[in-house]
Amino acid sequence: MPGRLIDGLKRVSVCNPVMLLDEIDKTGSDVRGDPASALLEVLDPEQNKTFNDHYLNVPFDLSKVIFVATANRAQPIPPALLDRMEVIELPGYTPEEKLRIAMGHLIPRVLDQHGLSSEFLQIPEAMVKLVIQRYTREAGVRNLERSLASLARAAAVRVAEQGQTTPLHKNVHQLTSPILENRLADGADVEMEVIPMTENNHDIATTFKVVSPLIVDETMLEKVLGPPRFDDREAAERVASPGISVGLVWTSFGGEVQFVEATAMAGKGELHLTGQLGDVIKESAQIALTWVRARSTDLNLAAAEGISLLEGRDIHIHFPAGAVPKDGPSAGVTLVTALVSLFSKRRVRADTAMTGEMTLRGLVLPVGGIKDKILAAHRYGIKRVILPERNLKDLVEVPPAVLASLEILLAKRMEDVLEQAFEGGCPWRHHSKL
Repeated sequence: MPGRLIDGLKRVSVCNPVMLLDEIDKTGSDVRGDPASALLEVLDPEQNKTFNDHYLNVPFDLSKVIFVATANRAQPIPPALLDRMEVIELPGYTPEEKLRIAMGHLIPRVLDQHGLSSEFLQIPEAMVKLVIQRYTREAGVRNLERSLASLARAAAVRVAEQGQTTPLHKNVHQLTSPILENRLADGADVEMEVIPMTENNHDIATTFKVVSPLIVDETMLEKVLGPPRFDDREAAERVASPGISVGLVWTSFGGEVQFVEATAMAGKGELHLTGQLGDVIKESAQIALTWVRARSTDLNLAAAEGISLLEGRDIHIHFPAGAVPKDGPSAGVTLVTALVSLFSKRRVRADTAMTGEMTLRGLVLPVGGIKDKILAAHRYGIKRVILPERNLKDLVEVPPAVLASLEILLAKRMEDVLEQAFEGGCPWRHHSKL
């Protein structure tokens, strides 16, 4: 809106405030103008000294103002505007960090919002760990706070149901009310909870008396939150047959584990791709199939030279969660591993995930979002992660506790990936020329 910057300076009455531009990636142009173009002058330190608000026609020096902008994704931000910013990426939290945030901040805030205290509800650390592992596999803590709030509401209902009541009989004359007098005239007992008028909303719960605090256990977790949504056996169950591999992808909400499924059927040698894929990932699938076909004899997938793997059959590659758009080059090594597993009829190790871009010659190229991807593998219970060799420098950003629980395997060529992805090594011949 026009004039917002000058209006904000007027309200704080200082010339060097900190201004927060929230969700700057959501700006859009319309008939009234383009906010991104206006922000070019505001955020450029070479121009904002002579900033002129065209709506109020008031010149002002914005060089002393510190601007902090937030965004979920950097792609929608115009390149010219992004060039004037210093980008600070905030990846997801580790389970240990989530536990500390929950014990130090989320639980006290949730208890205060529901009028409770530790005298009424206690959530042990072990139960918070179970909530993190089984119910909230996410990069942030938003769903974790919702789960804790559900436990607090269940405890608030229990406290309200167990509140002590005071019976009133005919000899009570201090309370006068027409409804109360009618009930007393009928000879009925009246149960009433008396709350002092000096109590505020947050202290109402202190007027209730409970015999013992409610301590959350596994039974209460399943009763309030339902059955567990995640477990560590999912990867082993989904990689139970040949043709399936485990990849790591980056999203605007953090890293995620992505399964790749491949199957063969009678056909004319065509390649089918499903899962709402973008152009880049479709090209990666074509490159992966071409590389596997070119190396079929050396990988012991074909009996002799000149035999086509696609003769008389089609290949279908699917990325589950078809409602979620997927794109990017980092699934190249995962696609090759799934195809080799399909043709060799050998299962990929269920405890191993991988990421990396692959060239047509079999070189493994580096990718981005390494920290987010490793954190996603750690949340998922993965024990081994295959990374491009040139991404070794990015491991310094990963918390040491996460690295200590994972086996990091570096790959320079596609053969290195296959050697680590299968139990007992890659299914190639002893005298391979690779």
